[in-house]
Amino acid sequence: MNSGPSPSDSDTPWHGLDVPEVLRRLRSSEQGLGSAEAARRLAETGPNELQALARASAWHTFAGQFKNVLVVILLVAVAISGLLGHALEAVVIAVIVLFAVLLGFIQEFRAERALEALREMAAPLGHVMRDGLEAGVPARDIVPGDVVQLRPGDRVPADGRLITAVNLAVDEAALTGESTASDKATDVLDDTPRGVGDRTNMVYAGTVVTYGRGTAVVTATGMATEFGRISTLVQSVEAGRTPLQENLDRLGATLGKAALVVVGLIVLAGLSRGLPLLDMFIFGIALAVAVVPEALPAVVTISLAIGVRRMVARQALVRRLLAVETLGSTSVICSDKTGTLTRNEMTVRRLVTPDTALEVSGAGYEPVGRFVADGAAVSPSAAVRELLRAGVLASDARVVSEEGRWRVEGDATEGALVVAAAKAGLEQAALNTALPRMHEIPFSSERRRMTTLHAEADGLTAYSKGASDVILAGATTRVRGDDDVPMTDADRERIASMERDLASDGLRVLALARKRHATHEDAERGMTFLGLVAMQDPPRAEAAAAVRTCRAAGITPVMITGDHPLTATAIADEVGLLAGRRVVSGTELSAMSDAELGDAVADIGAYARVSPADKLRIVSMWQSRGEVVAMTGDGVNDAPALKKADVGVAMGISGTDVSREASAVTLLDDNFATIVAAVEEGRIVFSNVRKYLTYLLSSNVGEILLMAGAALAGLPLPLTAVQILYVNLATDGLPALALAVDPPDPDLMERRPRDPRAGVFTRPLVILLLTGGVWSALVNLGLFTWLRQNGRPLEEAMAMTFVSLILIQFFKAYNYRSDHDSVLHGTFSNKWLNLAVFWEGILLLAIVYTPFLQGPFGTFSFSWQDWALPAALALTIVPVLEMVKWLQRHGHLGAATRA
Repeated sequence: MNSGPSPSDSDTPWHGLDVPEVLRRLRSSEQGLGSAEAARRLAETGPNELQALARASAWHTFAGQFKNVLVVILLVAVAISGLLGHALEAVVIAVIVLFAVLLGFIQEFRAERALEALREMAAPLGHVMRDGLEAGVPARDIVPGDVVQLRPGDRVPADGRLITAVNLAVDEAALTGESTASDKATDVLDDTPRGVGDRTNMVYAGTVVTYGRGTAVVTATGMATEFGRISTLVQSVEAGRTPLQENLDRLGATLGKAALVVVGLIVLAGLSRGLPLLDMFIFGIALAVAVVPEALPAVVTISLAIGVRRMVARQALVRRLLAVETLGSTSVICSDKTGTLTRNEMTVRRLVTPDTALEVSGAGYEPVGRFVADGAAVSPSAAVRELLRAGVLASDARVVSEEGRWRVEGDATEGALVVAAAKAGLEQAALNTALPRMHEIPFSSERRRMTTLHAEADGLTAYSKGASDVILAGATTRVRGDDDVPMTDADRERIASMERDLASDGLRVLALARKRHATHEDAERGMTFLGLVAMQDPPRAEAAAAVRTCRAAGITPVMITGDHPLTATAIADEVGLLAGRRVVSGTELSAMSDAELGDAVADIGAYARVSPADKLRIVSMWQSRGEVVAMTGDGVNDAPALKKADVGVAMGISGTDVSREASAVTLLDDNFATIVAAVEEGRIVFSNVRKYLTYLLSSNVGEILLMAGAALAGLPLPLTAVQILYVNLATDGLPALALAVDPPDPDLMERRPRDPRAGVFTRPLVILLLTGGVWSALVNLGLFTWLRQNGRPLEEAMAMTFVSLILIQFFKAYNYRSDHDSVLHGTFSNKWLNLAVFWEGILLLAIVYTPFLQGPFGTFSFSWQDWALPAALALTIVPVLEMVKWLQRHGHLGAATRA
């Protein structure tokens, strides 16, 4: 037999070829392949499974955690401290480093599991024709040219062109985002490029057959399938670094350089005054520790972890800690439609009989709702009840409740009809008992209708549902009140016009008819038209409010869906996404150059009929404009964009494993509004990160300037190495942790997203930070100098300077709770800060008055006079920082940052 298809055939527009030509190109037939040929092709094309690209080993990932400049500096400090016998300092710093490194390793290692989830979605077994007979073979052994049998419930094992299709419908939601099963046919389509959802004569790996039966010849396997292409996108997308990562890296590099320069100068100054080399080396290490905030990695990690815990309480599960911070700076949310903005539950919205038009309230499969005419609730008329009864009798789906959640067993469209009837008090079980089904003429994509015949006292009654043009063509009468009257041409035109209006609103329209005294042969001729039923996958009740909240917070919401443009327009308009912006289809998007899309992207509120690559392109375009993009979605088709986005947000209930593994955040309740809560938590976290960074760095600036000032002035060093380490590791650490859980500002979600390019520290914040550090250095250096000039022994002067420095840190912790508001606003509202300062105060008293601690820390038992001067001087930091805030609030030093 001739060789199989060439690799280039995977790009062939199979939908544009007739079946004989497809079979010819694939060197196959409707009887499938022989076993020997299948084995040969398997050896040539490889197994039908997703292949992983080369990935870094676990050890390589672990080693990558040590590329952080701050971590390297701390490890050097650990090594030198250990060599010099400072075991306590070495152990404390090492534990902090190990904690941060292990956490980073675990996050990155788990982040690459998206491919495994894709593999799990592959069909384990396929039914193919081999040697002219049907055989069950492992899905991995299926090759191009195999003929696959398709039945309800089957997961399609590979991409294929349909050879036969009898009433075939396939659920492609995970791949396309379509909320309803796609009807399939064998008709040849034109060979112009089409989205996956528009290739009605094709089936795709990983999708599920929901109705009917068919056969397809396999056109692509493994990585050449649509699933495989998505897998390639997921693997090749590099997740960008978060703004906090970049800011902390820059901060670490800057502090590292500062440490080398300042420590070098001070050590040289000490050596020039004849101080011992070993003492100056130990002091230099302590001073380097003072420059680098050792608590920073731990405090960042802990604060993010606290944010994660709060987000879980608000139904948002975070897989990557740094995503919490990124959420806080999100400026664009690209949202999927189906299951995200909408419920993914088809719902009847309008009912139209020849004489009546009603709206139906309620959303989803819960059978609760009202019938509304002209804004008022009404009882459904006899004609409306007959329309609803016809919908139930001509449907096979069932609606069931499990643990308080309603779901449909069967076709979603039929489920919507059953629910609408239940809202009118028409129970499916009772109707099926009273009017048992005797015959059925099944739906097919060619006939576009389904008819059932039911036993009544005077014979059989036929009920038919389907496309409105088909139903109208078979109707000769229509209902009017309790009577049937002849259908006129004017009636037909009016009904057709109503159907077009409903469809233009993005609704899916079905027509229903009945015929009394019917037989199986004439059931679909001479029917009575009952009316139109218009349905939709409705928006979530909270979606519109969430969109409004996004806009108030300066966040741009955008909808990206694989659904039809009319449906996309209707949903986007209903939830307030458009607001003067337009809807663009995937075809229009493909025709745009990157430059054209860049010019237009801000004016596009929704995208319809898009592919996974399109979603990736849209996210990338927003990112190229400097925006921080969050992408929400629930399907396999969303996975590449979820990973590419600055923060991917998946749906926990309706979402696929693939989307959840590719994302950083999962919404446990599938509620679009939860993304707003997650953004708020992200803003809280970043706001608190800035608070404790300001506090820590201001403290470090105060310490280093104190030491540098003494060295430059030719004074003895005012602090010992142990005192510096204690202040930096203990006194600064707990208050910083307490600031990580500071209560949020009430106007947090009324501010615009912060610019990630602006960095953590803005000009007003730097002024506040430096003011606190400089004032602390001046006060303590002045105290040390005054004490020495007034005859206090060096050890006592150092001890009092040590105490003064700690007390100043306590006051600064309260002042840095806000860079804008006075410290007098809710001074003690952070109970954790109160506890931290209280505990540190107890430790300070122990160091001062416990004899066995006085030696190591260089302290002595203070009298009340010894406390008075350091305490009074420390208190001066409060009015100094209050004055800076006042000047900034009034625009004299630049507006304080509100992010």
